[in-house]
Amino acid sequence: MIGCTPGNGHPYSWSAMFNGYDREAMTNECPFAGIPQYLNKEPAATLRIPDAQVTHVCCVGEGGFTAEHVAKCSLIPHVVETPTDVIGQVDAVIIATDLGGEHVERARPFVEAGVPVFVDKPLADNAPDLQTFVNWVAAGKRIMSSSSMRYTKEFMPYRHSTHELGELRFVSITTAKSWETYGIHALEAIYPILGPGFLTAQNTGTKERNVVHLTHRCGADIVVVANADMYGSFGCLQLCGTAGNRAVNSGDSFFAFKAQLVAFVDYLRTGVHPFPFAETVELMQLVIAGKLSREQDGRRVSLSEIPTQLNS
Repeated sequence: MIGCTPGNGHPYSWSAMFNGYDREAMTNECPFAGIPQYLNKEPAATLRIPDAQVTHVCCVGEGGFTAEHVAKCSLIPHVVETPTDVIGQVDAVIIATDLGGEHVERARPFVEAGVPVFVDKPLADNAPDLQTFVNWVAAGKRIMSSSSMRYTKEFMPYRHSTHELGELRFVSITTAKSWETYGIHALEAIYPILGPGFLTAQNTGTKERNVVHLTHRCGADIVVVANADMYGSFGCLQLCGTAGNRAVNSGDSFFAFKAQLVAFVDYLRTGVHPFPFAETVELMQLVIAGKLSREQDGRRVSLSEIPTQLNS
């Protein structure tokens, strides 16, 4: 488990899903109050991912917590000072940071050493870094990245079918925090419903209040809102079609996080990616396009302006 960034407690929670945790220490000392709240609700029999363990942790970054404290709370036996110390000691690495502009350099030593890597969302927030990841995957490097919202339990029925709603005409979803770090949560929540084929992004908001209008080849208009302090409205999904509509809220964070990590473990064991890497590429193009549009006074940006050479 590698890395820490401000406001991101994944080293605590994700490690606990593999190792279990010290309930007293996590409850009383974890700097992210929401983590013990959802961990403590989970029965011990279903908490852990079987036959996998976080054995090493390194927290290099400005997250405000130490690797030693993560290890104490999440029962990790080894703390290392530098990320590369784990090479040769582990089967895979999780880069648990959410700053896309740092991910190429955080991942590089492991990719070059042939160590499989899971990279927290967003994989990249700029076109050159995205192309670097594309090149690595094309060269056979084992890299996976996703938002946990891809696995949201409450949205699952609509990933299987929206037939009862008719043809989708309008989709909206909300998130707190920034477009750069949390926009991908909203985007990846709706992507399995709509599928590939996003065309444009137009961000008419501000850095604190992003309002992003997306278009898709299916003909639906999509609006994603990422508002800095809208913590009470994370993951509110609306689907409007020619024959019906649904409003659904995400709720079970533990389920989504654990399902995401299980998908990575299955990928390590089988070599089969749980979804095409091309989907991650398109999602990153949306993140980049939304950022570019905002910086250019709300100009509509086509995804074709962010080309990548993807060899699948």
